[in-house]
Amino acid sequence: MDLPRHAELSRRALLAAAALVALAACAKEPAESASLSSGARPSDSPRSTAPPADAAGSGATATDTASPGSGSGTPAERAARLAGDDPVLLALIAAFTSGGPPPSAPDPEPTRVFDNVTVVGTDFVSATAVETADGVLLVDALESRDQAADILVPELRALGVDPARIRYVVVAHGHADHFGGAQYLADRYGARVLMSPADWDLAATDPSPDVPERDLEISDGQRLTLGGTTVHLPYTPGHTPGTVSPIFPVWWHGRRHTAMLWGGTGLPKPTSGRRDYLRSVIEYAALMHRSGVDVELNNHPQTDYGLARLRALRDGTTGARNPFVLGRAGTHRFMKVLELMVRDRLGQ
Repeated sequence: MDLPRHAELSRRALLAAAALVALAACAKEPAESASLSSGARPSDSPRSTAPPADAAGSGATATDTASPGSGSGTPAERAARLAGDDPVLLALIAAFTSGGPPPSAPDPEPTRVFDNVTVVGTDFVSATAVETADGVLLVDALESRDQAADILVPELRALGVDPARIRYVVVAHGHADHFGGAQYLADRYGARVLMSPADWDLAATDPSPDVPERDLEISDGQRLTLGGTTVHLPYTPGHTPGTVSPIFPVWWHGRRHTAMLWGGTGLPKPTSGRRDYLRSVIEYAALMHRSGVDVELNNHPQTDYGLARLRALRDGTTGARNPFVLGRAGTHRFMKVLELMVRDRLGQ
C-alpha cells in the first residue's frame, strides 16, 4: 500500500484541514512513503539533473510568482492560500498532512467519468479504463487477482465495457495496489502488461503473490496508440523510481479534453526520492501546459476529492458540467499546490 485509506472528507473537514495547515505549517511525516511507438521525451523537455528552481525563482515552476501561492509564509501556508475553499485542492493538502487514516468510506459505484473513460475500484484505489475503437487500455488493476475478478471485471461489465477487450494494462507504478490484478487480466483475456523498467524491478521484490510476469517495458515519454487514441507515458519518478503519469484524450458530451493521471501521490521517505518527486512535479506541470491538459484524474480517489466527484457524476447533480474538468488554470493550480506541499516536506 502506498497511501493510507483516507476516507472521503466533507467540505467542512477540508476547510478545517486547510486552516490547520496555515496555522501550524503542517505536521511533518506523510504516510509512506500492438503498437508501442518510440516517442521519446520532447526535445524541449529533457529530464533535468539540476536542483529544482525555487517557487519564486526563474519560472520553471508550476505557476508564476503573482499567484496566491507565492509570497511570504511556509510552502504549506502558501498552498493553503492558493487552495482557498476548493475541495479538490484541500483534499490534496489533507493527503500530505493527515496524521492517520480516518474510517474507510463506502466503495464507490462504477462510474462513466467521460464518454470514453470508466473508473472502477474501491474507496482506496481506482482502475481507469480508456475505451478505443480497437479495445480498452486500462491504467492500473487494483490490489489483487481477487479484486480484479470480483470488482474490476463485473464493474466494467455493469457499464457496458467488455473486459475481454482489454488490450493493455498500464501499471502507473510498481506497488501491489496498482499491479495486483494485472496478471489475472493477462491470463484470462490476453492483456499485455506495461511498466517502466525500474518499477518492473521494484515489483519483483514485492512479497505479493500477485506480482505479474515481466512483460512490456515503458520508455520515458513513450506513446501507446490503440484504436486511434494515443496515450503519452512520461516518467514522473519520486513516489517510486519509475512512476509513470499518463496524459490522454477524453471526450465529454462529444467535446475533446486532455486528461492527466498523476501516477503516484505519496512521498517516499528518502530525501533523494523527494527531490526526484519535486523535479517530476515541475517538469510534468510544464508538459501539461504544452499538452493543454484541463482534466485531473488520480488512482487514489481520496487524495483529490475524487469520491465526492464520482458520486456527483453518478447522481447527476453537476448538470452538464464535469467536475473532473478543472480547466487549464485549474490543473495548473493543482500542480502548484502539489509542488508547494512537496517543498514543505523538503524544508524549502
